[in-house]
Amino acid sequence: MIRNPLLKPTLLVLLAFVVALHAQEKKKLTFGQIFRNAEPRILAQLPNIIGWADDQRYLEMKKKEGDDRQRVYAIDVKSGKETVYRDLDQFKDLVGAGITVGSPAGYNPAYTRLIFVKEKDLYFLNTETKEFRRLTETPSEEKNPAVSPDGNYVAFTRDNNLFAIELDTGKELQFTSDATEVIYNGWASWVYYEEIFGRPTRYRAFWWSPDSKRIVFMRFDDSKVPMFPIYNSEGKHGFLERTRYPKVGDANPEVKVGFVNVSNAASIVWADFDEKRDQYFGTPFWTPDGNELFLQWMNRGQDSLIIYGLNPETGKKRKVYTEEQKSWVEWFDKISFLSKNKGFIVKSDKDGWMHLYYHTMDGKLKNRITEGKWTVSSVELVDEENSVVYFTAKKQASTRTDLYKIKMNGKDLARLTYGEYTHTVQVSPGGSQFITRYSNVATPTKIALYNQKGKLVKELGDSKAKEFDDYAIAKTELFTIRTSDGYELPATWILPLNLDSSKKYPVLISIYGGPNAGSVSDSWRGINQQWLAMEGVIQLAVDHRGSGHFGKEGVALMHRSLGKWELNDYVEAVKWLHEKPFVDRSKICITGGSYGGYVTCMALTSGADYFTHGIASYSVTDWELYDTHYTERFMDTKEENPEGYKFGSVMTHVSKYKGKLRIVHGTMDDNVHMQNSIQLVDKLEDLGKSFEFMLYPGGRHGWGGAKAIHSRNESYRFYYKNLLEKEFPEQLFSEPSPAPERRR
Repeated sequence: MIRNPLLKPTLLVLLAFVVALHAQEKKKLTFGQIFRNAEPRILAQLPNIIGWADDQRYLEMKKKEGDDRQRVYAIDVKSGKETVYRDLDQFKDLVGAGITVGSPAGYNPAYTRLIFVKEKDLYFLNTETKEFRRLTETPSEEKNPAVSPDGNYVAFTRDNNLFAIELDTGKELQFTSDATEVIYNGWASWVYYEEIFGRPTRYRAFWWSPDSKRIVFMRFDDSKVPMFPIYNSEGKHGFLERTRYPKVGDANPEVKVGFVNVSNAASIVWADFDEKRDQYFGTPFWTPDGNELFLQWMNRGQDSLIIYGLNPETGKKRKVYTEEQKSWVEWFDKISFLSKNKGFIVKSDKDGWMHLYYHTMDGKLKNRITEGKWTVSSVELVDEENSVVYFTAKKQASTRTDLYKIKMNGKDLARLTYGEYTHTVQVSPGGSQFITRYSNVATPTKIALYNQKGKLVKELGDSKAKEFDDYAIAKTELFTIRTSDGYELPATWILPLNLDSSKKYPVLISIYGGPNAGSVSDSWRGINQQWLAMEGVIQLAVDHRGSGHFGKEGVALMHRSLGKWELNDYVEAVKWLHEKPFVDRSKICITGGSYGGYVTCMALTSGADYFTHGIASYSVTDWELYDTHYTERFMDTKEENPEGYKFGSVMTHVSKYKGKLRIVHGTMDDNVHMQNSIQLVDKLEDLGKSFEFMLYPGGRHGWGGAKAIHSRNESYRFYYKNLLEKEFPEQLFSEPSPAPERRR
């Protein structure tokens, strides 16, 4: 199933010798080439293809030679003719500096009406008439501006209330007025933003209907949600950031779902739910005609999901779809509706693998579309005229993604992409063709255009520059590691460039490790890892049985037992490494952030007989300290699963700690609170253990800028000192990066 399965150690060493001999004839990459994009560049810029204008023209953003304007071009597939689709810089002089485009949620990019944001106020630009005017002028910030599908309104939140403005007249509509510090209308409570809607929504919790007549929004009451204080050390006295954050077992926000009509701003229709019930609501989906809203509901235990059809005029609900699982049920990230109320398609893992199901609008299963021990990734297009569904899936191998098409009745499955590559596709609106970005561990990314039969139309770009073959590149291998109970764990490694089997080499294992969050794929990962390969580090990545490669069947093994199978399988990988004569058992380092930081902490405590070094960044250290929705999905509550929480806590195993662990955390992390690392530090100190601790003041769940460079350099300093036992090349890492050439 995996390419190059179970490569034998002797074969791998032989391959390494062949590569080493070949590498001696080639140039070595420089530090500047690897980290600073210095010349000569071995990787070329790929065209920035952003989607399709229609079924025959794709869109590319670029600047042409001799033209300093950033434009989006529509390129005709047959003729190659390029026409300006949008001039992004055309109105710079008109709108002025410091203005960014507002979020065009649900907005057709071909429309000529744009919303801009400057200094917390909204501005309106009609690109046809060149009319530019200010919409708001208030001391408060207008957040998440979302243009209606017809382009006539912009909705937003202000001070936790929901508003809209009619763009032609400038008339402001206020839909709610009861917001407080703990009541939000159209603005998500933290746990919904982080775990249900997702960070890209930027807390937005309102959605336009397709006909632009209504907005559905959620009202959150955080009165009973505990407040977690996050300390900011700036200034003389510092200050507290107060976040309503529900930890395991705490009260969740109370939620109401309301409909507002732009023609009657004063009237709210509330959906027929009891907000006092312990429950969750997921992302809603309007039916294409806007006459009904499909709303996802889930119980606190997250093992039962119901889709309700809501009437926006009355708020009454009808049950459309129900799913229950012994472990947990996942939210739907998409519902594909058919026209004229002919039904809808969803993907569900209820049989142990993620597949497509076709239902009528009353929820009756018409037929399942796909089946088998493989995973559907996403629906790309439903071609109703030809009764065909285009979708991506990991069918050929769990480490690769391909594009397929299949009849809606589940017949005539056909693979459209080719080769042993991971494909990321953009299907044209009519399904007549698609663009794919594809690569594997040995092949830099390429872009190509194909027709609906999977036949190549033309190559569009190759990131492999002509200088690439002049340089020695440490080879990346994709293989599997067999566990003692028969799982073939997908893995990749990069061996040192000039491996000598008579020497011992340190190992760096980089992981994330969360449920259904595998990191091993047959895709190009760039050249940053080449530096450590040149310095003599074996770099390994491996996915455990709950990472998604083995379907929900594998992921569900993690139910009520976070920490168990991840560590079990990573230990199996280290045992496999121990069998290699060129591996230094005294230098097995593991590193990761967030869930990866948690696994790293577990590895240096519970797994300390196998792992010798680690860097754990912004780590969960005790699941009782994390939020309700994420933790209880996998672990249930602590009262229901005391033994699972006990085993899954790093604190339980801290007495076994040995080796060297560096703990890293941002002081203002609002996701995994620094409290996690502080409590681990407290335990280690009380036990007299030696460790390292690095803080990033003001850092959230990760950080950028100068602190990101510092963090990278300190990690490499750790590797040089503890794994390579070499002097850290201070000058290379500390030299300022030259301003990169702007390339489009």
